[in-house]
Formats: sequence, structure tokens, C-alpha cells
Amino acid sequence: MTALLIIIYIAFISLGLPDSVLGSVWPVIRVDLSAPVSLVGYVAMTVSAGTVVSSLLSNRIVARFGTGKVTVLSVAMTAFALLGYSFVGHVAFLFLLAIPLGLGAGSVDAALNNFVALHYKSMHMNWLHCFWGVGATAGPLIVSLFLANPGGWRTGYLVIAALQFALVFALLVTMKLWQGKDQQAAAGDHNEQKILTNREALAIPSVKLALVSFIFFSVVETTTGLWSSSYLVGVEGITAAAAARWTASFYAGITFGRLLSGFLSIKMKNSTLIRVGQLVCILGTLLVMLPLPAAISAVGFTIIGLGTAPIFPAMLHETPVRFGSEASGAIMGLQMAVAYMGGTFGSPLFGALSSLTSLRLLPLYVLAAVLIMLGASELLNKRLTVRNRI
Repeated sequence: MTALLIIIYIAFISLGLPDSVLGSVWPVIRVDLSAPVSLVGYVAMTVSAGTVVSSLLSNRIVARFGTGKVTVLSVAMTAFALLGYSFVGHVAFLFLLAIPLGLGAGSVDAALNNFVALHYKSMHMNWLHCFWGVGATAGPLIVSLFLANPGGWRTGYLVIAALQFALVFALLVTMKLWQGKDQQAAAGDHNEQKILTNREALAIPSVKLALVSFIFFSVVETTTGLWSSSYLVGVEGITAAAAARWTASFYAGITFGRLLSGFLSIKMKNSTLIRVGQLVCILGTLLVMLPLPAAISAVGFTIIGLGTAPIFPAMLHETPVRFGSEASGAIMGLQMAVAYMGGTFGSPLFGALSSLTSLRLLPLYVLAAVLIMLGASELLNKRLTVRNRI
């Protein structure tokens, strides 16, 4: 299983590579394509819509074809979409290519998360999502190497697409490693009755509470990542360059925190990691909220990043424990879908609220989301404890 685990680690880097590229190079792309600034938000929503759809379908697709084949096809779809981005001449093609980009990302994300939750220890789930952070950090850095040249963003996308195609090749070469590893891997029509529909998965006791936790986790992470820089500039009076560095430290906090959480998970339960992460998020929001020096507020955002680090991987890894391995595939797809929806709509909602009030609302908004997540998580733990005693 070690060789397969290495392939999955590489796949998680690949998952992160395209996620942060579009936003980071949009100022250049929009000039080349004569597009308005706001268009990138709609392109991102198109990607998210495709991701939600494929996440909801992932359980049945994986049950029919197996994780290995689904991973190959999904990465190939993202590779072709990224290749297409390097050639676009009109903004309409950004939306067209966003569809396979989102569909591919959602399928492989849900499939690999469920596979790791079933077959590997919690530390690997944390480290895999740490590797996603490595990819998300590397994507903009790769593209930035070419931006000094005219149309350099196209070369950057071409390089990232080439890396994705290299992964497709590696997956094809190692396809035999996946054989026999899926719990429901295309063994024939007699397994069909074992595949839960999304409606059946939703009917399982306490699943809705788990989904609430995922929604508000994404609200916390995406809203903080998108708006922290604006808050530091508009409220704390920090320069734009310094604020951008502090925003980068938020993501660095997530990456380092997941590396650390992998070691902590050897001795700590997932439920404990989730609770500790949520309490650290509360500490971070209080540092931002209280009338303290601007530097302390900036550090508060980094602490929020550290707090969010263990929550998502631990909740994912806990899925088979909470609801059983036979239901985990369907529930994992639901969890990934609602997480993407929380991220897609949580940040714009804050933007709308802040335009009516003030950017000072940000720590209160994030704190409210953390408290709802904490409440849902603790209530879920209580119900599961009662269930296990019966």
C-alpha cells in the first residue's frame, strides 16, 4: 500500500495546483481578454457548481468503476481544461472550460478522501491535505515565473496542465495498485443494491448535523482567506503589501497546522483534534476582534489558519467511524458537496453584509460560523455517544 499512498500524495498536490491560480493571475488575464474585474467570481462559481454535481454523483461512479479509474478520468478532465485555459481567446471559453475543471475536481476529491478514510490512518489524511496546501501554494508561484513575458499566464497554465498530464500517465502506469482496494469496486450488478442514494444517506441519523459542520467550516476558511487582507487594510490601516503577506500566512498556518496535526493524530482522537481546532479558531477571531494593535489582529488570522488545519481532514477521516464504511462513500460525496457550497456562498454573503455595514463585521461573522460549527459538532458527538451505548 506504500506505493499507492505515494501516488495519492502526488494526486493531492495535483488537486491543489489549479485551485489558487485563476484568482492570482486574474489581473493579467482580464486585461488580455478585456473582461471586467467581477467576472472571475462567476467563473469560480461555475467551477464550484461542477464540483458540487460531481461530488454528489461520486459514490455511484466510484462504486461502478473503482477509485483508480475515476481518479485517472478526473485528473485527465482537469488537465484538458487547464490546457484549454492556455489557449482561450474569449471569456466565454473560461466558463466552458470551468465545467470539466469542476466536474473533474469534485469526483477525484470525494473519491480519494473516502478511499483514504477507509484504508489509511488519520495522520495520512492530515498530511494529504497538507500536500494540497503545497499544491495550492505552488500553483501561483509556477505561473508567476512566466508573467514577465507577454501572454506569460498562458505558458503558466500550459506548464500546470503538463504536470497534470504527467500525473495521468503515472496513474495509468500504476493502475494495478488500485485493484481489489475498493470496498465497492465495480464487482457487478449484484452490488447495486448496496449503493446508497444521496436521499438515503441524508436519512441516516445525525448526517445532517455532520453536513452543518462541513458547511460552516468552509464558511470560516474561505471567508477568512478572501477577506482578511481587505480587513487589515480597511480597518487596521496596514499597507496592501503587508496585508497580502499576512493573508499568505493564513494559508501557511493551514499547511503547517496539517503537518503538525498528522503527528498529533497518532496520539489524539479525531474528535479531540476537531474540538481543539475549533477552540483555536475562536481564539484567533477574538484576537482580531478585540481593540488590540494591528499586528495582533494580523496574527489572529494566522491563528485562525492554524485552527482550521486539523478540522477538515479529521471530519473526513471520522466519516466511516461515525456512519459505517458502507455508507461512507455516499456521505463523503454529500460532505464535499455542501463544503463547496458553503465556500461558494459564504464569502459573497459576507461581502453583501459588509457593504451594508462595515468590514469590522468580519471577525463577528467568522466567530458566528465557528460557534455554529462547534455546536453542530458537539451535538453530533453526543448523539453518537448515546447511539454507541445502546
